[in-house]
Amino acid sequence: MAVRLFAFTCGHVTGKASGFLEGESGTLTVPVPVFLIEHDQGRVLFDTGVNPGVRREKHELLGADAENWSIDLPEGAEIVPQLARLGLKPSDIRYVVNSHLHYDHCGCNNCFPDAVTVVHAREWRAAQRPNTQAAGIYNPLNYDRITRRREIDGELDIFDDGTVVVFPTPGHTPGHQSLRLETDSGTVVLAADCCYLKRTLDDLHLPGTMYNREQMLATLMDLRRMQGEGARIVYGHDPDFWRSVPQAPSPVR
Repeated sequence: MAVRLFAFTCGHVTGKASGFLEGESGTLTVPVPVFLIEHDQGRVLFDTGVNPGVRREKHELLGADAENWSIDLPEGAEIVPQLARLGLKPSDIRYVVNSHLHYDHCGCNNCFPDAVTVVHAREWRAAQRPNTQAAGIYNPLNYDRITRRREIDGELDIFDDGTVVVFPTPGHTPGHQSLRLETDSGTVVLAADCCYLKRTLDDLHLPGTMYNREQMLATLMDLRRMQGEGARIVYGHDPDFWRSVPQAPSPVR
């Protein structure tokens, strides 16, 4: 069977353009995507966006990284009220898959206590280190109430039928992972931050900051291979590409 995919824009963030494309000047405003996957055996969220507490407690939630980001999160733009507009409650979500644990990807994790959170083991370990937390790279306030956590180290076929497959894409962070889906229109890869922009993949134009440059290049080459085999790549934070992505309640086709 094929799955249905829905895309949500959960605010926007503005940061240095060089953080997305090495050597670029100025700033870049990008969307914060969250995705809902519907399968006969349950619903999956891929990432959860920004913690709405940033409206009042930005420095507490972003720490040392707070000065590097401007965050636009209008009331109701976070994922829980957006799901409510589709008639869904947090308890309707069976799995939350985190690409990684940066603030704009796991900020609403604690809103889904009944879901199994799927995170890469290397990412979870990195997020527990005092030095990465002090630097504002990770903040446990975004995920400290997760009670049902599944750490993986490699691929995970969530429903054992090949339609929703988590696979490792390291480089941006130690345990970054992406999601491969089989939809009615073919294979779709939700890349997240292993590939910020279309230019990242087309030109191998890397961001100015990453965990491991060699790993990121290898990941991008793997994405190129999948693209050559017919997969559609959904880039992590590409404002131009994102304008072409249908938004919920319309499915991504």
